[in-house]
Amino acid sequence: MGELLITVNVTIVHTSVVQNMIDTQLYYQTVHEIIKTGHWITDQVGIQLKEYDTTEPQYNVLRILHEQAGTPISVQDIQQQMVQRSSNVTRIIDKLLAKALVHRQECATNRRKMDITITEAGEQLLQKLDKKVYELHAPMQGNLTPAEIQQLKQLINKLMKGA
Repeated sequence: MGELLITVNVTIVHTSVVQNMIDTQLYYQTVHEIIKTGHWITDQVGIQLKEYDTTEPQYNVLRILHEQAGTPISVQDIQQQMVQRSSNVTRIIDKLLAKALVHRQECATNRRKMDITITEAGEQLLQKLDKKVYELHAPMQGNLTPAEIQQLKQLINKLMKGA
């Protein structure tokens, strides 16, 4: 009787370990698919932006500035909101300045900081870029119902809370 109990316990533990391994493997496969999808989308967006001599980080900065609705924002705050955080934000802003897409001025309350805003030319370019990006996403969006999109967003947010 004792041998049977030990055999049953070992079988239960073994089954649990195997199930954990399967769950872990499924998780890593899913993460790999998320990464692959993210890279594919980034590559596709990059192709669209290239037509306008704009990079994905430049587009990201323009989106951040647009969302400020004219309120100046510091380089550090822009960096915190970037999709891909980079130490190159100042260089990205310099390139946008050279294209007259953003404006940089000394912060009124702290002369060591610079405030950045989007220009009218930046807003106009952003409208064109957004149109291209939305056109790119439309076929993908058509594969999901609004409920599935909401569920996907919730699952991604849930995944990120563990990070």
